[in-house]
Amino acid sequence: MTKRRKFSPEFKREAVKLTQQPGISCSQVALEIGVAPNLLSRWKREAEAIRSKAFQGSGNPRDEEVARLKRELVRVTKERGFFAGSGGVLRQGLDLKYQAIQRCRDSFPIRLMCRCLKVSASGFYAWESRIPSKRQIENARIAIRMKEMHTDSGGVIGAPRMHEDLEAEGEKLSLNRVARLMVKHGLQGWPRKKGRGSKRSSVRPDGVRNHLKRDFTAQEPDSKWVTDITEVKTQQGKLYLCVVLDLYSKLVIGWSMHHRQDRQMVMRAVEMAVWQKQGGGASILHSDRGSQFTSGDYQRLLKRHDLISSMSAVGHCADNAACEGFFGVMKRERINPKNYRTQDEARSDIFDYIERFHNPRMRRRLAAQDQRFSALLNRP
Repeated sequence: MTKRRKFSPEFKREAVKLTQQPGISCSQVALEIGVAPNLLSRWKREAEAIRSKAFQGSGNPRDEEVARLKRELVRVTKERGFFAGSGGVLRQGLDLKYQAIQRCRDSFPIRLMCRCLKVSASGFYAWESRIPSKRQIENARIAIRMKEMHTDSGGVIGAPRMHEDLEAEGEKLSLNRVARLMVKHGLQGWPRKKGRGSKRSSVRPDGVRNHLKRDFTAQEPDSKWVTDITEVKTQQGKLYLCVVLDLYSKLVIGWSMHHRQDRQMVMRAVEMAVWQKQGGGASILHSDRGSQFTSGDYQRLLKRHDLISSMSAVGHCADNAACEGFFGVMKRERINPKNYRTQDEARSDIFDYIERFHNPRMRRRLAAQDQRFSALLNRP
């Protein structure tokens, strides 16, 4: 028994737009995008009857207004409490955590802060009563001078220049010690730009690794998926596209477009892919380390739908070459030759490419592959 397909409001709107083109019937569009003709006709009647209020969704977190209100609630909640001033030390060393507890002890219970920062109260009290060693006192003195020199330079000097300047003042210390103290106190230089610059990579969530290891072959459907985000330039501004690609069939089983590349767009694409999933087993979903994919909401969504998160290594775009390859082909075949005036124009054209060109082509290839395999099995 096949699983009932679900369609997002975004999918329905774009499908109805196709039926409004001259010379194209509902039956033809329904056959090309793989939906029942009567279902597409019902969507069209609903869109014509209530227009802008059609396909508003059912009030779940996919709706942008609900998602915006939830984000606002989370933001306000985080500002009210201990994490508003000390949440940045969660991934830091014990000393910084203990310092944050000491700084906020008049506002919050010590045991509550220790529980939030995952340290023991006895450890904090021991740290507080410990007499600083001679080395710690000397490091504190050097750190004060390093901060002054870093500020005087406009925040541009790194560890080698800092080490050179300290030695010029008569300090006897190694380059590694200078680098260690700079990291501890949050001091860093300003690197030279290379090419178009670089972006900060997100930290891979705990327990997540690269399950694909550049093996983009799959022996059965819904066993390996890849996802990524690309941008499409229009005269109205950038439009972002997120897709989920099945490595077995090469079908785009999930997609979403928005003028802002946030985690909600990524989650909509993943949910569309989950709706198309036929089997009940776990699937690997590979992505890069973009902040949308490392977010807690995205990771919880994967766990809720029995999807195994897989992520590329830092600076290894080839780890997600399958999805990058699809974007390259799509831009070469459809996007680059055109100059979109509006984001709606680009949205409609991308929908046309995915659902009326790419996916039907992949289904034909899959059918031809099945025929060749059947002929090989039936050979006497």
